Amino acid sequence: MKVAIIAANGGLFDAYKVFNIATAAAATDAEVGIFFTFEGLNLIHKQAYKQLPLPEGKEHFQEGFQKANVPSIEELVSMAQEMGVKLIACQMTMDVMSLEKEHFVEGIEVGGAASFLNFAKDANVTLSF
Repeated sequence: MKVAIIAANGGLFDAYKVFNIATAAAATDAEVGIFFTFEGLNLIHKQAYKQLPLPEGKEHFQEGFQKANVPSIEELVSMAQEMGVKLIACQMTMDVMSLEKEHFVEGIEVGGAASFLNFAKDANVTLSF
């Protein structure tokens, strides 16, 4: 099975959705690729992913995540990479935002929409968050 995910939003809830689905799919031996674009780049940005915002009024979830021993986004990114999930940062968005590959976690790929579409063209599941 092949799973293609587009991450276009940069909040904490978005990160949990993206990485929970990605790691669950990878755990079933699916081939998984995530394309990070616009605010979604925050999910793999070395600084930003440590302090992703919660939606306004949802701050109480932070305590719930801790009580439930939910891994941090940093941990989920590492888990995803260890499980072979491809992390692809959008080149165009990086150019627009003056970001370089060094701004992101180790091991990511940089590519355009065409390279992601090449990966996703025969995906069994395609999701967008």
